[in-house]
Amino acid sequence: MAGSGPVGVGLIGAGNISDQYLAHLTTFPDVRVLAVGDVLEDRAREQAAKYGVPSAGSVDVVLGHPDIEIVVNLTIPAAHVEVSEAILAAGKHVWSEKPIGIDRESSLGMLEKADAAGLRVGLAPDTVLGPGVQTAKRAIARGDIGRPLFASTSFQWQGPEIFHPNPGFLYARGGGPLLDMGPYYVSALVHVFGPVASVAALGLKGSESRLVQVGPLAGEEFPIEIPSTVSALISFEDGGQAQSLYSTDSPLLRHGVVEITGTEGTMVIPDPNTFGGGGAITITRPLTQAVVPPAPVIQETLDVPLEGVLTGRGLGLLDMARAIRAGRPHVATGRFGYHVLDTLLAIEESVERGSFVPVESTLDEVGSLAADFDPLAVTL
Repeated sequence: MAGSGPVGVGLIGAGNISDQYLAHLTTFPDVRVLAVGDVLEDRAREQAAKYGVPSAGSVDVVLGHPDIEIVVNLTIPAAHVEVSEAILAAGKHVWSEKPIGIDRESSLGMLEKADAAGLRVGLAPDTVLGPGVQTAKRAIARGDIGRPLFASTSFQWQGPEIFHPNPGFLYARGGGPLLDMGPYYVSALVHVFGPVASVAALGLKGSESRLVQVGPLAGEEFPIEIPSTVSALISFEDGGQAQSLYSTDSPLLRHGVVEITGTEGTMVIPDPNTFGGGGAITITRPLTQAVVPPAPVIQETLDVPLEGVLTGRGLGLLDMARAIRAGRPHVATGRFGYHVLDTLLAIEESVERGSFVPVESTLDEVGSLAADFDPLAVTL
């Protein structure tokens, strides 16, 4: 494999999410998208033609391409580990959609195989590497809200069946609002508070089955295998706390809520699934004098300007590509992704047990993306 110049990239999985990756990866000068593969080869060829990718077809087209160094794994969660191991066996680095897998043993085993082969694993969500979370992280680190104390997050709506043509896997083991959306919120919290120590949670199913509402499968019924509403408490190793709601049972759409309260203010962070494009970062200061009703409560609110270039999915892969060339660590590591999975599985276990569950994994360091990281610059 080449050791200089743009890094060759291939994709396995040409479904819904591939558009978001291809739309951005094909604009980054430091990577070259060389092939798209899928078990449905015509779908791979269609996506390749749409984005000007020179090669497409079967999965083997990607794994056997001599100039591809990183392969993006966009398969369903239940297949993530198997496909990632096939990528490693082909001698290529892995960038995987979240979660890293659906169980601890196989996910950790895959990471160990990568280490033994001298290959890297990078993991979504890289949305938390965008200007939203990273700007907030830097502001908190310099003391803008004092010492962080606790956080509150919320993701609630009626569910992906209203837009997804085949949503059944999102309600199967490895899916649901917790495993599907939890990685965005837990990743953002770990960036701010550090690794998780323990969790507790309650969960429920709003119904035992649902109907597909769009596409060729509209009207078909599918089972709900996992809790469709989860309320979680998180305790961090350094002492912070968080409470989080994940639900696809709510007619009220309320998502992207991330609020961090410290000793000197409360910070509102943009939706961690938007790279920072979902709103401003604000800090609300404590009241400085008593308010007697019915006088209005007026508090000082400050805006924190976003730092960095707003792009989209593929940002973490680009950081990994540049890190490979430079011989430095990348930010969105497989170990970070494993810690997030470990936390989410512990939340699931707490729902079943009705007690606090310790999170066994930890992290030595949570990396950050530099404020001047420019995805559109030519650096290789």
